[in-house]
Amino acid sequence: MSGNGIKEFVVVETQSPIYGGRSFGEVGQYESLSGYVVGAADPNDPKNAGLVNLDKAPRNSDGLVEYKTDVTILRPVDPSKGNDWVFYEILNRGQKRAICRVNSGPAVNTADTAGDAGTGYLMNEGYTIVWTGWQDDVTRDAGRMRADYPVATNGSVPITGACLEEFISEANQASFVGALAYPAANLDEEATLTVRLRERDDRQTPADLSWRYLDDRRVEITRPSGDAFDGGAIYEFIYTAKNPTVAGLAFASVRDVASFLRNKGADNPLAQDGTPPQRAMLFGLSQSGRFVRDFLYQGFNEALAGGQVFQVAAPVIAGSRKTFINQAFTQAGRYQRQHEDHNYPGDQFPFTYRTLTDPISGLTDGLLERCEAVGVTPKIMHLDTDTEIWSARASLVVTDCEGQDIEQPDNVRVYLAAGTPHGWAVKPDASAIQQPDSEMTYSAVMRPLISAMKEWVENDVAPPPSCFPSVDAGTLVAPDQDSTGFPDIPGVVYSGLVNGLRLADHSVIPPREGASYPVMVSTVDSDGNGNAGLRHPALLAPRATLTGWNLRAKGHAEGDIYSTTGSKIPFAETRAERLAKGDPRPSIAERYKDDADYAAKLRTVVDDMVAERSLLAEDADRIVAAAQAGSNVLTAT
Repeated sequence: MSGNGIKEFVVVETQSPIYGGRSFGEVGQYESLSGYVVGAADPNDPKNAGLVNLDKAPRNSDGLVEYKTDVTILRPVDPSKGNDWVFYEILNRGQKRAICRVNSGPAVNTADTAGDAGTGYLMNEGYTIVWTGWQDDVTRDAGRMRADYPVATNGSVPITGACLEEFISEANQASFVGALAYPAANLDEEATLTVRLRERDDRQTPADLSWRYLDDRRVEITRPSGDAFDGGAIYEFIYTAKNPTVAGLAFASVRDVASFLRNKGADNPLAQDGTPPQRAMLFGLSQSGRFVRDFLYQGFNEALAGGQVFQVAAPVIAGSRKTFINQAFTQAGRYQRQHEDHNYPGDQFPFTYRTLTDPISGLTDGLLERCEAVGVTPKIMHLDTDTEIWSARASLVVTDCEGQDIEQPDNVRVYLAAGTPHGWAVKPDASAIQQPDSEMTYSAVMRPLISAMKEWVENDVAPPPSCFPSVDAGTLVAPDQDSTGFPDIPGVVYSGLVNGLRLADHSVIPPREGASYPVMVSTVDSDGNGNAGLRHPALLAPRATLTGWNLRAKGHAEGDIYSTTGSKIPFAETRAERLAKGDPRPSIAERYKDDADYAAKLRTVVDDMVAERSLLAEDADRIVAAAQAGSNVLTAT
């Protein structure tokens, strides 16, 4: 092959079967194909016109810009047992997370044992699962996948530019080393280092705050003395960097690999046994969910040959954010939270799938503008958790820039997994947070939605309607305690702090801020559990207050929101214990006669959810079985 698109598709290794030989329902065993792809992008093709610095990258003899990316494909050993769908997951920092979150499997990049497949949902359904590397700033260790992009230059002169690095060293040691995303252009040039305890504090330069370059990719920072800046303090380092790569090729690579895998060419490994899958779902969660939103916004769902690449796009736990992959000196792993990384690009208008006019920025735009212009708009399943309400301004997905409800486009469904945290593969240090973190996941409420989206495309059966808090219903409100109805729970600080958003001018570093956007949160019931959106059985038959937020503890910028972790605040066991503590929430003994009564109430709850298509029958059984066995229902699915 040659030309604009995929130049080589090389399968280096085939493993058959995988998952310890486990068989999945009527589909049977799965196998793995792994290798690499060499892509080539034409800087003169209008479909590549938006790729920053593509015109400044080295070219091959055909005048094209080449890149290379890792690829892994899981498919049925008998391809005829597949469901005619490619499930294309965008990797999260080089790691495969769909098996972890969709299948409730372990957070690993392997397919060695039967347990690595979790519930086996995607395999039982017959999906062909595809991953390709897209970040060039991750390593290939521990099963991670990456891409290699060319460095852009101004002829023989390196491209340079201002670069912002933010460091938080929770261990609070006297000095620490920070890694730089790009090499420093000049080790003798001045750079700027400031510190502040909380994100909203003024930047400071104490006399004994110091730094030095160890080399062009590392800086050593010495903390100021005293107690003013603890383990949560934010160190902001601004320097002149050089050698940006053409990282926006990530979007082109996904577009072109997905298109390639649906053709009948001799080089397509999915076409060797007949017709390759003809439908494709683009899936991403967290970082990769933001990728999905940006992929659509920047117009990459149109194939080079024309036509739609993905029939379904599923951005999960992305909130209202996009990315800043497609620009010089990007840092793809950064994302804007209330305390950390608050001032990086990727969180500005537009926020919604519907085109709106923003009175704050003066712009008119929408995430699907480019898709709609050429008729390649996919069906969309957007799923957020309670964390995205507090930390990712998820309300902006369903409201206009003046805080009023909007109507979603006909092809869009927007859902909220109430009371559910964002999800961590690695748990935070318990000493850094005020409340125990929550183990609940959104997996059980997500699986039926994926099935519904597939059915929508195949048989035109509409999925469940959007289920998200709203202003009109009185369930999307200002974050103060009176508005939300959060109860006064002993030992729990409720501050109403949210990850706010202002208009930001990123042409300067740090950005120049303007007017605020209205960021709202969900109301809660008398237990403090979210009462709008999709409610997990653990909220409908509760044993604790479950939230998507947790505050930083003393010694760690106390009072700010701790990243994207949630809280689990258990109910008292007995009425006497509750009264002694002054807890307004009924105790477990006041709610359930015994464990059997609790399991029976859960059975009623899950059966209703199955009837409403918001829970799969097998997940309902898992949850009830966990309750009957005295196990944690939060981790049952």
